[in-house]
Amino acid sequence: MRRFLFIAAFISVLASCGRPAELKLIPSENFEKVIEGKNVSLYTLKAGDLVMQVTNFGGRVVSLWVPDREGNLEDVVLGYADIDTYVNNPGERFLGAVVGPYANRIAGGTYSIGEEVYTFPQNNNGQTLHGGLKGLDMVVWDVVSVSEDSLVLSYLCPDGQDGMPGNRKIVMTYSLTPENEFKVDYVAETDKATHMNISHHSFFNLKGEGNGTINDHVLYINASATTPVDSVLIPSGDIADVTGTPFDFREPKAIGTDLEVEDQQLAFGGGYDHNWVLDRKSDDGLELAASVLEPSSGRYMEVWTDQPALQFYGGNFFDGTTMGKYGRTLDYRESIALETQKYPDTPHHAHFPSTLLTPGQTYTHTCVYRFRIK
Repeated sequence: MRRFLFIAAFISVLASCGRPAELKLIPSENFEKVIEGKNVSLYTLKAGDLVMQVTNFGGRVVSLWVPDREGNLEDVVLGYADIDTYVNNPGERFLGAVVGPYANRIAGGTYSIGEEVYTFPQNNNGQTLHGGLKGLDMVVWDVVSVSEDSLVLSYLCPDGQDGMPGNRKIVMTYSLTPENEFKVDYVAETDKATHMNISHHSFFNLKGEGNGTINDHVLYINASATTPVDSVLIPSGDIADVTGTPFDFREPKAIGTDLEVEDQQLAFGGGYDHNWVLDRKSDDGLELAASVLEPSSGRYMEVWTDQPALQFYGGNFFDGTTMGKYGRTLDYRESIALETQKYPDTPHHAHFPSTLLTPGQTYTHTCVYRFRIK
């Protein structure tokens, strides 16, 4: 009740300031369900000019309302209107979710730690993608605490889930700040050696969900290299200079600028679905990884992280057969994912930054999506 009154007051303030009260909050009852003996719900957070709705099923960001330069609000993430649609997964599985315990791909669905060989579900062209069949996105997280601007979730990922080793205790905090930031913090520990590479997988369209192409969004990526992939998007192990290629976003450019260039890497990904090696100045601490500008609205988003890499995916596999929250289809190249992470398939490439987590160590990862107006 307190949360409802708070949001109602926020809408009233917007209206009194002359801003259109365009918030279309999803009713929490759409997400009230018991799954595998755990309660699922929908939580509404607010800080600054941002309003976000999150469910503890897969830690999914269901909606994120952001103003444009005129103060008009739009929901800039793709999602579904009820929990059953997420559970039944009619199209894109990973909308708004936490992905892991190993985000991105593991070649052949297997890796070794010492003499022990582990095998996982091959759920993507013979590879393991985002943790396998269950991962972190298809489970109910425990709610540790909730306030007006933050939600703390935890999950004990049991030894052997999707074949991966270790009882892994993961705590994930979603928070909004007065500076219009959406911040994600991960902390994890294990009781057995394992590989850990968690990421956040919101699909953004700064025009608003279902409002058209993202190819006119202007993208900057702070990276001089990528990790090239084969036809099933597994890294070769090379580190490739982006100079003179469609993958050079060191000067901001519209996403669609080079999409029609004849390039084997673009062909393999059906467009952009690759890992960029960030030009970091230090081994830890938050640094700018990328930014995106939607010129017509002025919505501008920066991505800050302490991780060494960023996966940029341009919505190449959406086909318009799935309906979003507001009765509009989720169409081809109408969303982008910017996933901070370590490199894909790191267990098979000793020269990549290690993802090995052993007992007594702590995995940490912070990602910040910072919203501005230009």
